[in-house]
Amino acid sequence: MPPLNNKTGQLTSPISSDRTESPSIADLDSRSKRESGITASSPMRLRMEAFIKEQQSAIVSALQELDGKTFRADAWERPNGGGGTSCVLQDGNVFEKAGVNTSIVYGTLPRSAIQKMRVNHKALDPDLESLEFFAAGISMVLHPHNPMAPTVHLNYRYFETMDANGEGKAWWFGGGTDLTPSYLFDEDAIHFHRTIMEACEKHDKDYFPRFKKWCDKYFFIPHRGESRGVGGIFFDDLDEEEKDQEQLFSFVQDCLGAFLPSYIPIIKKRKDMPYGPKEKEWQQVRRGRYVEFNLVHDRGTSFGLSTPGARVESILMSLPLTARWMYMHETEKGSKEERLLNVLRKPVDWV
Repeated sequence: MPPLNNKTGQLTSPISSDRTESPSIADLDSRSKRESGITASSPMRLRMEAFIKEQQSAIVSALQELDGKTFRADAWERPNGGGGTSCVLQDGNVFEKAGVNTSIVYGTLPRSAIQKMRVNHKALDPDLESLEFFAAGISMVLHPHNPMAPTVHLNYRYFETMDANGEGKAWWFGGGTDLTPSYLFDEDAIHFHRTIMEACEKHDKDYFPRFKKWCDKYFFIPHRGESRGVGGIFFDDLDEEEKDQEQLFSFVQDCLGAFLPSYIPIIKKRKDMPYGPKEKEWQQVRRGRYVEFNLVHDRGTSFGLSTPGARVESILMSLPLTARWMYMHETEKGSKEERLLNVLRKPVDWV
């Protein structure tokens, strides 16, 4: 006979001891990492996660050595699986603000999101009501004190949809890096682009010109009629229609590995150059443009802020510590400031 409920006096049904919730995909992945580690045969999502964490450590270590101050590292977890580490340096010796973040997200896509993604990924089943997904990315922005030293940004990411058992279905890579100087030194732009070009050409001769053009188009500020910076590369939604998964993972690895050689020689050369109040003011005006693009036009910022449970402090890490908006600001004719604006209004092929 079923037992009585002590409070109501009514019969209750016994709960079977074998009724347990099945582990989530995040739980299964955590168990796999604990028991087997991550190898070349592991799912791509785990290999990408391991890679970006390794790169975050290497980049932070190199930047700390350059700046002389230590990054603050905040590790955080998401309730539904995943998490990340935000490494941020403020008021350093070289960098006014620098951030190198990694994030791992497990979640569920609603039908509306699936339909939207099918525009670029026909492999997604349009009849599903929901779909499990995984996203991993590394994002970095460096804002130096010295106006002669350029701001730089990078982001590399991997997205995957999965069935209930964690088997990968649709997948794609995205990312890029771009340089944003306040004062333009042609040799810096050439070095930056040449280093990235060499990484691209290991995989496809068409990648660099194609992704440089995409970068110039993506980082354009329509309401200002100018680009955010002098370019770099940008790509998104690279899947099996582009190349196979291993080839694209290798491409992303080489691009991310090219960051330190592309930027460290530039910042070492510019970080101690002399400057005055006029140059600092112009840097602050350009920082204002940077803020405008990130908050108004950047898809990554928009996606991050609209994701339930998002860590807002990490998403807005990209914004500079200081910026300036001056009413009807104009540059002097023939000045270095005007030359930069001319380049931003008409992108240059540096290599």
